[in-house]
Amino acid sequence: MDSLSELFRMEMPAWHMVLRGTVVYWFLLLVFRFLLRRDVGSLGVADLLFVVLIADASSNAMQGEYKTITDGLVLIVTLVGWNYLLDWASYHSPAVSRLIEPPAEPLVKHGQILHRTLRRQLITVDELMSKLREKGIAELSEVRLAMLESDGELSVRKYKS
Repeated sequence: MDSLSELFRMEMPAWHMVLRGTVVYWFLLLVFRFLLRRDVGSLGVADLLFVVLIADASSNAMQGEYKTITDGLVLIVTLVGWNYLLDWASYHSPAVSRLIEPPAEPLVKHGQILHRTLRRQLITVDELMSKLREKGIAELSEVRLAMLESDGELSVRKYKS
């Protein structure tokens, strides 16, 4: 029975694990938000971050890099708490929503490529044209507005034919 109690005793103080989880969550959230925006795909930034951190925290708890399961569970609960809190705050506050999810940015307006935005987002003209072709656009003159959305997708409004 001693080995079972060893498995669940706290090796580190709970506040230590909460602090670790909080620092890692916020650091990675900022990295994803400001550096990896267009590579996120269809998941929201906070969602992708949550999945990655939960996988890592769970793995550490199961593989024994933490000495006890309880240490890993405290970290997981911290991450779940931050994810829920940010989702709740984003729903209730436009300011928090803008912090978590970047705004959509125009890439093409009235058939003209906005090269400054392409440079800022590190998107080549060839990549843009490829995405437009995927949307059924053959010529830039068909595009009224093409926006890079917060999830990395391209949305396009065409001129009426």
